[in-house]
This record gives sequence, structure tokens and C-alpha cells, in this order.
Amino acid sequence: MDLLFLSRRIYLGDGSHVEPLHGGIVVDTEGIIKRVLRSPQELNTYLYNTESEAVYDFGDLLLMPGLIDANVHINEPGRKDWEGFATATKAAAAGGVTTIIDRPTNATPTTVSVSALKNKMGIARGKIYVDVGFWGGLVPSNAKELLPLLAAGVIGLQCTLCGSSEPVGAEFAATSETQLRTALKELSQAGETEALIAFHAELPLPPTAADDDDHDEEANPRAYASFLRTRPAAMELEAVRLICQLAGEQPLRRFHIINLSAAQCLPLLTDCQRQTGAQLTADTCPHYLALSAEQVPDCGTEWKTWPPIREAANQQPLWQALLEQQASPLQLIASDHSAATPGARCLIYGSGRGNFLKAWPGISSLQLSLPVVWTRGQQLATPLSLPDVHRLMCWQPAQLCGISHFKGRIAEGYDADFCIWSPEEQFNVCADSLHAANKSATPYAGQRLSGVVHATVVRGLHVYQQFEGFGQPLGKLLLRKSSHKLVKKQKFIN
Repeated sequence: MDLLFLSRRIYLGDGSHVEPLHGGIVVDTEGIIKRVLRSPQELNTYLYNTESEAVYDFGDLLLMPGLIDANVHINEPGRKDWEGFATATKAAAAGGVTTIIDRPTNATPTTVSVSALKNKMGIARGKIYVDVGFWGGLVPSNAKELLPLLAAGVIGLQCTLCGSSEPVGAEFAATSETQLRTALKELSQAGETEALIAFHAELPLPPTAADDDDHDEEANPRAYASFLRTRPAAMELEAVRLICQLAGEQPLRRFHIINLSAAQCLPLLTDCQRQTGAQLTADTCPHYLALSAEQVPDCGTEWKTWPPIREAANQQPLWQALLEQQASPLQLIASDHSAATPGARCLIYGSGRGNFLKAWPGISSLQLSLPVVWTRGQQLATPLSLPDVHRLMCWQPAQLCGISHFKGRIAEGYDADFCIWSPEEQFNVCADSLHAANKSATPYAGQRLSGVVHATVVRGLHVYQQFEGFGQPLGKLLLRKSSHKLVKKQKFIN
């Protein structure tokens, strides 16, 4: 029996309208959108002529396409106590996110081989509340695994140009320019020119005499300024220069920079696109748009991430680039959700508490991305619009991940993935309402935000309902199609 979803405010995201419309969405038994009813008259006619319809009426709540987060760390297997599939996907569902793409780092083993990918997929089945896809890892030691990973269905290959904190640094090593060029050459020689290559874009800087003058700051590791000095914007700038060079040399291949922080990088990206025609994009994160270095308290290691949260003046250029739409390489917003235990974050009492130089970096924010972006976006001189939210958090992520033919908008033939929320309603962020594995480690604790998610639907299934909790973990694994010959025996799940 078909399902019917009703609202007086439906935003389809198909380019046909700016203001939400009053109508309905017919969904078949496979969770696919069968028909869109675009007016009260069309809806009434349909109801009059249709019997035994299961109807879900959301009244004045806003119904829009489910959010897609292309930058999420799920640390299972190996570090489930940091973040696991069940907790991460519950947090996603409670935040209106219907699809997430898992990063290859932090789990043990990291996703740098087909066997590791299959291990992850096997563990995820039966635990996930939203649909999950995977990045594959590009590290110095896995050149022979890159083509098989792409054939197995990862959405792209992701590497880091700067070593991670231990123990992850040893498990997912940084890739040098020489190693990266070798890997790209081997992919091209094998006929694989479509693979998306993504970067954590920071490069270590050579030591200078000025570093010797930093001992006074570093003597106080509980001050945020001590940490911020260790990750200057120059690290991002050097990495972006390298990536721009690679993208300019290979204009047929797509390159993407994840969690861009420093606004000084934007002119480099724009010039690269214009001068070389490179397929080069970037995403930024809610914490870079809504939080500033000036706000970080002493010992507030839940604010630490790589690249770091920078000064308030850094925010406006990021927002401006996001709102320029197609003219800007900064195309989308993703959480870079990276949770860890209080011990790893230096949040427990003891001599190491609040040590910014030793704490694990990462912001836990998957559940809060929509209200954080919406709240901060309403404070802009030209407030963030609903079409902007859809473009930055639904449609552009779907295009990046190669799933825009069945996710990212409400249209016939698409998955019935919906975020149902109230943009006007406000709430206070408290640990008890969060569903990530480590609830207390978020810099948003105590903040008052606008935008309350009331329900989340994945392929026609209610996976989250405010005050009622969660449905069954019926999320699917997403494997991306490829034209490469090694994919012939792979099955695409959607």
C-alpha cells in the first residue's frame, strides 16, 4: 500500500519554487517517490479518488529532502567507544540527516583495503538508522588497493597531507607529494580517470627561528592560543597550493578539499578553477561558520579540531563564498563529525585535563549541523535561505558523492528521504538530548539554537520521531557505481 506524506510547507528542492508549497508526496512500498502533489487542489483530488491510503500529516512543519553529510568519522570497528555505527546514525537521524559518508580514518583497521571495507560493511549491517556510504583511504602503503577499493564501491579516495594524532597517525599515514603523484599516475594509466580524490588540506611547515619564541605560550597548554599557534593558516595555504597544482595538471579528474577552515585559501581555489578549468571543490563545517577562537575557554578541549577554529573575522568570507553558489568552489557544508572518549579529549580530571596540545582533535556535531547552520545563517546581513540550506546540505553533497540521481531532492523516482523540522522553534543544547557516543564533548553545550527536527524519514520509513525515539535500524549501505572494468561483479545498492 502506498504512503502519503502531507505538509502545508513542502520544499522539493527541484528548482521549481522558492517558497514551500502545500501538497503531498506519494511513496510506494519500496520507499521510492511515486508522485508529487503540488497544490491543495491536486491533493484533494488524489484523496477523493484513492482509498486505503496510509497518511502522515505534518501540518505546518517544513518537509524537505533529507540532509546528506559527506564527512563523518565512524570509528567502528576498533574504537566503538569513540563512535559506532548505531550511535552515529541515531545522531544523524535526530538531526534530519538521512545519508552519511564515513571517513576512512580512526577505525581499526582503517578503510585502506577491500578487506577492511568489507569488514566495516559487515559490522554496519543491522545497526544503521540512515543510509551509509564510505570513503576509501589513500595512504603510502596501499597503491595496489586503490583500484579494488573503487571497484568495491567507495565514493572516492581520501588522504591527508599532514600526520594525524597518535595512534591514528601510525594507522593512516600522511601522503607526500611524491607518493600522491605516483598514485594518481597509476590510476590514470589504469584508465581510472573518474575517481574523486579528497584531501585533508594541511601541510607541515618547516621549523623557523620564530618557533623558539613560542615557549611562553606553550608553557600554558590549557590556553587555546597555545594550540592555535601550532596550526596557522599557512599550513592550509601550502596544502591548497599543492592541490591546485595537481588539479590544474589533471582537469578531467575531480578533486575535493574537506573541512576547509582558512578563508585565505578561497582566492587560490577560485583562480585555479578559472585559469585551468580544474574540477576542484571544497566543503567547510558548521563550527568554522558559527564558532570563533575568541569564544574558546581555557581547558575547553571539546573545541579543538584540525584545521582549527579560527578568529571571528574568518567567518564572513566563508559565508560569502557559500552564498555565491556556482561561482564559488566552496560548494557544501559537512560536519566532519569526530567524536572521542573524554579521556582522549583530555576532559577528565587529572594533570592532563584541558591540555590543548595533547587532546584528540575533532568536533562532535552531527546531530546539530542543521540548527547550528540555520541559527548562524539567520544572523547574516542577507539571511541564509531555505534554498541555500538545500543546496549546501542536500543537493551539492549528493552531486559530490555521485548519488544525485536518487537522493538530494523530492521528485518522482527518488528515495523518499525527508527531514521534517520547524525553522522557527528554538531549543537549548544539552547532553541528555544528544545521541552520539560521547554526549558531553561538544562545544555547543548550553547554546540556544533555532531549528528543531521533529521527524526523519529514510526511504519512506520513520527512523526518528521527536518524543517517540527511533524506529528500526533499516538503513542501507550505498556503493557507488563506476565504469571501471573491475566493477563488473559489484552490485550497487540504493
